[in-house]
Amino acid sequence: MSEFLSHECGIALIRLKQPLSYYQEKYGSPLWGLYQLFLLMEKQHNRGQDGAGVACVKFDVPAGEPYMFRERNVESNPLDKIFQPLIARYNQLVGEGTVHPEFPDTAKKNFDFCGELYLGHLRYGTSGGYNLSACHPYFRRSSWPTRNLVLAGNFNMTNTAVLNAALTATGQHPIFATDTQALLEMLGHGLDEHHEELYRAFKARGLPGTEISRRISEDMDPAAVLRDVSAQWDGGYTLIGALGNGDAFVTRDPSGIRPCHWFEDDEVVAFASERAPLCTVFQRQPSEVRELEPGTAVVVKKRGTVRVERVKAALPRAQCTFERIYFSRGNDADIYRERKALGAELATPILAAIDRNLEHTIFSFVPNTAEVAYLGLMSELRFRRRAEVKQDLLDRAKAGTLDEAAVDELILRNWPRGEKIVSKDAKLRTFIGQEKWRNNLASHVYDVTYGIVAPEDNLVCIDDSIVRGTTLRRSILRILGRLNPKKIVIASTAPQIRYPDCYGIDMSEIGKFIAFEAAIALLKERGQAALIEEVYRLCRAEVDTPSAEPVNHVRKIYEPFTAEEVSQKITELVTPKHTEWKGEVQIIFQSIESLHRALPHHTGDWYFTGKYPTPGGYRVANQAFVNYFEKAEGRAY
Repeated sequence: MSEFLSHECGIALIRLKQPLSYYQEKYGSPLWGLYQLFLLMEKQHNRGQDGAGVACVKFDVPAGEPYMFRERNVESNPLDKIFQPLIARYNQLVGEGTVHPEFPDTAKKNFDFCGELYLGHLRYGTSGGYNLSACHPYFRRSSWPTRNLVLAGNFNMTNTAVLNAALTATGQHPIFATDTQALLEMLGHGLDEHHEELYRAFKARGLPGTEISRRISEDMDPAAVLRDVSAQWDGGYTLIGALGNGDAFVTRDPSGIRPCHWFEDDEVVAFASERAPLCTVFQRQPSEVRELEPGTAVVVKKRGTVRVERVKAALPRAQCTFERIYFSRGNDADIYRERKALGAELATPILAAIDRNLEHTIFSFVPNTAEVAYLGLMSELRFRRRAEVKQDLLDRAKAGTLDEAAVDELILRNWPRGEKIVSKDAKLRTFIGQEKWRNNLASHVYDVTYGIVAPEDNLVCIDDSIVRGTTLRRSILRILGRLNPKKIVIASTAPQIRYPDCYGIDMSEIGKFIAFEAAIALLKERGQAALIEEVYRLCRAEVDTPSAEPVNHVRKIYEPFTAEEVSQKITELVTPKHTEWKGEVQIIFQSIESLHRALPHHTGDWYFTGKYPTPGGYRVANQAFVNYFEKAEGRAY
C-alpha cells in the first residue's frame, strides 16, 4: 500500500503456567515472561505505532500490597520507551541488592513487572485521540480483586452510542469517549453484578469474609460475563482482559473479522493477533498454533485451567481480507502463499495491458510490502512463458524447422524481466507548515533507479492496494514518469476500494476514495447526476429510520458502470497533468473473483463489495454517504 492507513491494532497476552523459579532455573531470569511479551509485541510492531501499553498481574500478593501494574506510551518508538526504563529499573534494583534474580520472590516483591500474567497492546488510532488516555490497556480499579479489570483489544464497534445508552439505562454516568471506554464499563458492570450475586450467595451461607473472597475468585466466570454483556456488540473485535484475581480471557467477534491466534503448552498460554510471531517467539510450528474460533472465549483461571467457551452464536465467517493483502506480516506461511497467489492472478490483465510484449517490459513493485505479490506475478509469468516455449519447441521439432537460431530466439528472448525500480526513503518529517510545500516534501518519499528503463519499455509496478490515489497522483506516477517509459501500468493486488470500513481500518470517509470519486465523475459526465441525490435520500432515510433488513444504498452509485469503466476513470483522475512525460498510464485492479480464488478462506470483502457482516456496517456505509453529500467531515461511526 503506497499510501498510509491507520489500522488493525495488535494484542499479546502471556500467562505463565509454572512458578517463577521454573523460568529462572530454565531460562536464567524470573523476567522470562516480560521478555517474551516484548518480543511478541516487537514482532507485531507493524500493527501499531501510535502507542503501546503493557500490564502485569501478580498472583497471591499479601493484602495491602499492589498486584496490578500498567505502563503506556504514545511517543515515537513507544515499545522502547516502555521497556527500556522497566529493564533499567530492574537492573538498578539488582545492582542495589534489593532484587536477587536467583531468588525470584525478591523480584516479584520489589519489581512491578515481575508477575505471572502479562498483557500488551500496540495501537493504531481509528477512534478516540492520540493522547495517553486513548492508549490501551484500560484499567478499572476496585478493592475487590475480582472487580479489578484491565482490558485491551484490536477492535472497532459500530454502535458505541447504543452501548453508551445501554450503560445510561442501568443508571450509570458513562464518559462518552471511545468504544474502549464503553466496553470497559459494560464488562465492569457485568463483573460487578456477577460478583454481587456470588457475594450474597456465600454471605447467606454464613461464610467468613476471607473465605467469601476466595470462593468468589474460584467461581467467577468471565465467559458468563462476556455472554451477558456482549449481546448488543456490533463490530469486529479481539479483546484480551485480566482480572485482579489472576483470571484472564480472550474473545473474538462472531464473524471472525479481527484475527487472533494462540497456543498452550506446559509452560505458557500465549495469544497474539498474528500466528507467525507466536511461532518465532516461542519456537513453535504453525500447526501448533491455533486460531481462536469466532464467537468464542478462552478463559484461563488463576488456578491454571484453560477452557474454550462459546459466548456468541457464530455468524458466517467474514475474516478481513486486508489482513492477508497488506496488514499482517508476510512471513506467515499461508499469508506468503496467498500474496503470491494475488500477484499471479494479475498476470492475465497485465499481459493484456502490455500486449504480451515481455521483451520490452520491466516489472517492479511499490511499496516493499508488495514484494511477495510481485514474486507471485513473476513466477506465473515465467510459468506461462515456459509453457509457450515448450509448445513452440515441440511444434517446430515436429515440423522439422527447429534449428539453433530458433532455439536462441525462444530461450533468450521475451522473458519476464524484474528490477528494483522504486525505493522508499526513510520517513521524512513533515515539519513544513504550508500544505503546498508539505505536498512537495511528500513527493520525495519515494525514489527510483535511473538508467534501467528505455523509452520503448513498458513499466509495470505492483501495489498492495489503492485507496485514495493521492500518492499515485502526487508522487509515484510523477517519479516513474521521469524514467520516460513508453507506458506505466500500476496493478493493485486488491480490488477497487468502494465502501467505508468500520471494523478497525481508518478508511471511513467515502468521498476520499478514488473509486468513489471516479464513479461520481462518471455519473456527472453521463447525465446521471440525479442518482446522487436519489441515493442521498435513501441513505438519509435509512440512517434516520433503520429498516429491519439493512440495505447499503451506496451500491447504486456503482451499478451503472463496469469495473473496467471505473478503472479507466481512475486512471484518468490519477494521471499527473503538466508533466514532461507524455506516455500512457493504465491502472489495473484485482477482480473480486480472483481475490476469492487467492484467499479462499478469508471472505471479508465489504470494502470492495459493500456486503457487510453486521447491521452496523450497513448503517456506517449509508452514514458515510450522507456525510459526503452534506459535506460533513469526519468518520461515519
